[in-house]
Amino acid sequence: MIILTTGLLKNFILLLSLLFCINYSSFAQDVVSTTKTTEGWYLMVDGEPLIVNGINWDYYPVGTNYEYDLWEQSPDFIKQALDHEMGFLQDAGINAIRVYAGIPKEWITYIYKNFGIYTMLNHTFGRYGMEVEGEWIPNTDYGDERVKKLLLDEVRALVGEFKDTEGLLLYLLGNENNYGLFWEGAETEDIPIDEWRSAKRARPMYELFNEAILEIKAVDKNRPVAFCNGDDLFLDQIAEEVPDADIFGVNAYRGSSFTDLFEHIAAEYDKPVLLTEFGADAFNEIKKEEDQKSQAEFVLANWKEVYANAAGMGGQGNLIGGFTFQFSDGWWKYGQTWNLDIHDTHASWSNGGYAFDYTEGVNNMNEEWFGVMGKGITKEDGTMPLYPRAAYYVLKEIHRFNPYADSVTAADLNTHFNSISIEVAAEQAASFTSSNQ
Repeated sequence: MIILTTGLLKNFILLLSLLFCINYSSFAQDVVSTTKTTEGWYLMVDGEPLIVNGINWDYYPVGTNYEYDLWEQSPDFIKQALDHEMGFLQDAGINAIRVYAGIPKEWITYIYKNFGIYTMLNHTFGRYGMEVEGEWIPNTDYGDERVKKLLLDEVRALVGEFKDTEGLLLYLLGNENNYGLFWEGAETEDIPIDEWRSAKRARPMYELFNEAILEIKAVDKNRPVAFCNGDDLFLDQIAEEVPDADIFGVNAYRGSSFTDLFEHIAAEYDKPVLLTEFGADAFNEIKKEEDQKSQAEFVLANWKEVYANAAGMGGQGNLIGGFTFQFSDGWWKYGQTWNLDIHDTHASWSNGGYAFDYTEGVNNMNEEWFGVMGKGITKEDGTMPLYPRAAYYVLKEIHRFNPYADSVTAADLNTHFNSISIEVAAEQAASFTSSNQ
């Protein structure tokens, strides 16, 4: 029998307390949630509101395509690549990246601990087709019981692996899967307007989204779950079939203004909105040349509307932030498997919202030019140089504004955005490029 004196007992209790605190802190995770007040919707991280200043991020050196996997490279190479790219993001005030499933959890934590950048983890949820019993199905049939089981199993495995990951902000399911009901490949095409209203395949997809959301929330109660829709198509079905989503993720390419998007969602689907993709390409289809200033103008106008519709800013109050599309150019996106060493200028879809290079009946959206960073030719060691465009420097100024700051008003928003000079941003981009070539 061990008899502890009063002094020894106090020391023993103190030691246990310290050990408990050390153990607890090493596993403590941010608690992320959504909340609605009279001012609107907020994303809360440990009780504090966070406006998501995000960007879509990936890593594909020139000469590679979707088959390249950064996470299969050596730890030293991964660290070197992340230190280079996340440094640019940190400098621009980016606080979150959108990354597809496949990133190991340790790198999510590395990015967060070293750069203060959260990760939104994205499972494509059958967006680009699926293999079912040995057969490749390009258009996922969400009403197929075999598909349901496969996707729900994948989602359970995902949340089981990542639920305790420090730096994980939230889960995102899909990527404009409503468009994928019709497209048969990964390349972006024009939206099939004639089939919008007759898409019976959409309803089972949204039903399955809701099932998967419930599966995730049953395992990880500390983070919200969002799903990604292409604009507000099928919003009536979404309101009926996806009641349990915490966040409505939207890819929206409407030009310099989102028009009535946020108002429409607020009226039909009372959820916080997170723009999972938006932006503009940096190639002028009419002039057949790079057009950094036009891209920067669209990024500036879009972000002003995001902040204007954040809680307390006088707009709809349902925006919790967004993810600019995208960080760096994708030289593989037009051909997918060929011309990987060529920065292709073929436009693959048309959008009249981007009037600076739109001609009726002619494609004007250049998928390989959406980066706020241009890429250089891959070096012998496998790394790739990056060249900030004017849009990068505009983002850097945009994210200095905090719509949640004390006493900030719509007038402050106008003052801040009016002070951002695209001409100065273009000069900064040109200076960087000339100094680093």
